[in-house]
Amino acid sequence: MATPPPSPINLCTVLTESKHIINAHSRHFLALSVLFLLPLSFYLSVFPTLQNLLAPSSTLNSKVLLSTSIFLHQHPSNLFTINNLVFSLIFSLFVLVFAPLAVGSITYSVLHGFYGRPVKLLAAIKSAFTSFLPLLITIILTQIIVSVIFFVSGFFLFLVFKAIHLAGFQVEISSPYFIGFSGVVLIVLILVLVYLQLNWSLVGVLVVVESSWWLEPLRRSSYLINGMRGVGLALLLFFEFLVGLLLVISLVSGMTLGIGATNGWKSCAFVVQIVVTSTLLMVLFLYNVAANTVLYMYCKAVHGELAWEIAEELAREYISLPFDDAKVPHLVSVAYT
Repeated sequence: MATPPPSPINLCTVLTESKHIINAHSRHFLALSVLFLLPLSFYLSVFPTLQNLLAPSSTLNSKVLLSTSIFLHQHPSNLFTINNLVFSLIFSLFVLVFAPLAVGSITYSVLHGFYGRPVKLLAAIKSAFTSFLPLLITIILTQIIVSVIFFVSGFFLFLVFKAIHLAGFQVEISSPYFIGFSGVVLIVLILVLVYLQLNWSLVGVLVVVESSWWLEPLRRSSYLINGMRGVGLALLLFFEFLVGLLLVISLVSGMTLGIGATNGWKSCAFVVQIVVTSTLLMVLFLYNVAANTVLYMYCKAVHGELAWEIAEELAREYISLPFDDAKVPHLVSVAYT
C-alpha cells in the first residue's frame, strides 16, 4: 500500500497544531495567560476609553482639567496632551514588562508540548524570567530600527519638499500632488515594515529557544523564514486583522456607550465590553505566540535542522500528553516545496 504524500504546510496546519497543544495543556496555558497576557490585553482594551474620558466632550472632566490648568497656569489642551502621553508611556511599560514574560513562558511551554514532553508551570515561569532581559533588549533594538526607518522616511519627504521649493516651484503641503507623493511614500513604508515584521516573525522564539539576542535572532529569523514566507505572512495578516478589528470595535463601543460620561464606568454594558474584549485579545495573543513557535519548528524541519529530533521524538505512533483522556497520535510530516 502506497504511503500518502505529506500535506503542505499552510495557515490551517499551524493553527491546528497550536490548538492541539493548547487544548492538551489547557489549564497550564490558562494560568500563563492570566499571569502575563490578561494585564496587557486589559490595559489595551481600556486604553481608548481612558483617552475618551480625557476628551473635551466630557463636561465634568473638562471642568476639573480647566480648574487644574488655572492653578498651574496652563492651557487645558496641554493637559490633554500630557495625560495622553502618560497613558501611552504606561502602555509601553506594560508591553515591555508583560510581553517578554508572556513570550518566554508560552514559547517554552509550546515547545515542550510540541515534542510531547511534560509541561510544568514553575519551569515555564522560570524560563520567562530567564529570557526576559534578552527579549527586552531585542524588542528595543527592533523598535529602534523601526523608528529610524520612520525618521528616514519623514526626512526624505522634507528634503523633497525643500528641493521643489529651491527649484522655484511653489507646492503647498495641501497640494494634491504632494499628498499623492506622500501616499506613495507611505505605501512603500508600510510594505517595508510588513517585510521586516515578516522576517522577524521568529525572533521571540529564537531568543527563548536558542538563547540568542541582539542582532543574531534577527539574522537567524530571516534565514529560517525563507521558504515559509507565505505561511508567515498568512499568520501575520490573520492575527493583525483580528486584533485590529477587536480594537476598533472596542473604540467604537466605548464612544457609542457614552463611556466619556462620569457614570460610564458603572455601566453594565461597559463592563461586559471590557471583559469580552480583554478575553478575546488574551486568547489571540496566546495563539499568536503558540503559532509562531509551531512555525519555528516547521521552519527548522524544512531547513533540515530537525531530522534527528523528529525521528527520535515526533515520529512515534503514540505520545501521552498531560490532561488528555487518552493517548493521541501526534505525527509531523513536512512537505518540501
